[in-house]
Amino acid sequence: MVLMADLFVPLKPVSPGRRIALGILGFVVVVAVWWAVTASGLVKPLFLAGPWATLQAGYALFFEFGFLNDVLVTVGRVLGGFLIASAVAVPLGIVMGAFKPVEALLEPLISFARYLPASAFIPLLILWAGVGETQKLSVIFIGAVFQICLMVAVIVGGVRMELIEAAYTLGAKSRGVVLRVMLPAAAPQIFETLRLVLGWAWTYVIVAELIGASAGIGFMIIDAQRFLDTGQMIFGIFVIGVIGLVSDFLFKQLNQRLFSWAAS
Repeated sequence: MVLMADLFVPLKPVSPGRRIALGILGFVVVVAVWWAVTASGLVKPLFLAGPWATLQAGYALFFEFGFLNDVLVTVGRVLGGFLIASAVAVPLGIVMGAFKPVEALLEPLISFARYLPASAFIPLLILWAGVGETQKLSVIFIGAVFQICLMVAVIVGGVRMELIEAAYTLGAKSRGVVLRVMLPAAAPQIFETLRLVLGWAWTYVIVAELIGASAGIGFMIIDAQRFLDTGQMIFGIFVIGVIGLVSDFLFKQLNQRLFSWAAS
């Protein structure tokens, strides 16, 4: 009872060791429920492969069907579309956040575009760019660029006014205020925004790979669906989760190194 009470104290920090243990426990519980459901026969293997069958399917994918190439293709697409979207959206978001007339001009249009599902553009993109890499990068770009732009604008626009007034008092000009005050103050949160949107980019790439692809994780999942191989489908989804978890961890570590002062 004391341990349970200790766990549920609002905003109480969790030690690194306990955080890792609780994270592992979450995975163990999910796998145990998954195994119990499949081993008991409640769900037939045709509809849900068990954990061991999924691992066997994954082994076959990597060592018999060249799945590593599909993984690398998908990772390349995600990074390509995400980096292009970031290169466009981050500067635009900074300008919108810093200068209110620009925000008044562009915010309604970008807010409107943000609600348009990237998947709805696929027929048009196929018509314009075919079914090659340009189409897939464009889906990721459309899905990420408007989100990043608005989130960065909100972050930059939320910089404390005292900092800006102090900079003007010391003789700074508008350009200096943006580059030397607003941008450094907002940089940690901008980086965190990019980490979150990178996760969304994975959903867009899988959608793009479901149509007109000849390689990639999404292509493999659709191919496995044709043969009713739920083990391969689940393993493909599992691989996406692992890659996302690793990229999330790397983003956090890089954020802490670049902006260690912000954590204090």
